[in-house]
Amino acid sequence: MSLLDRRVRGFRLVDLIAAGLLVVLILGVYLAKTMAGRERSEIARAERGIAEEKARIRLLQAEVAHLEEPARLERLSQAYLGLASLPIKHDVTPEALYDAARASQAATPPSAPAPAQPQAPVPATKPQ
Repeated sequence: MSLLDRRVRGFRLVDLIAAGLLVVLILGVYLAKTMAGRERSEIARAERGIAEEKARIRLLQAEVAHLEEPARLERLSQAYLGLASLPIKHDVTPEALYDAARASQAATPPSAPAPAQPQAPVPATKPQ
C-alpha cells in the first residue's frame, strides 16, 4: 500500500492534506482581504486629510492676497501712520539725481587720512 492510497478513518490521506491546504488558503485570502480593507480605509483617510489641507492652503493664500492689496495698504497707512502717496511733482529724472550727487561731492572737502599711531612693542615671554 502506498502513502497516497492509505486511508485514515475512511478518507484517503491525499484528500485530507488537500482539504487542509484548502482551509489554509481560504484563511490566508480572508486575512489578506481584511488587511487590504484596513489599508484602503487608511489611504482614504490620508487623502481626505490632504484635501482638507489643500483647501486650507487655498483659503490662506486668498487671505494673504487680500491682506497685501495695495489699495488696502494705502488706506491703512493713511489712517494709522498718516502717510500719503507722493505727488507727481516729487519725481526726479536720472539727470537731476546725477547733478545732485555731483553737487554734494563738490560741497564736501576731501578729508585727510588720520595719522597712524605707533603701537607699543609686545614684550617677549620666555617659555617655561
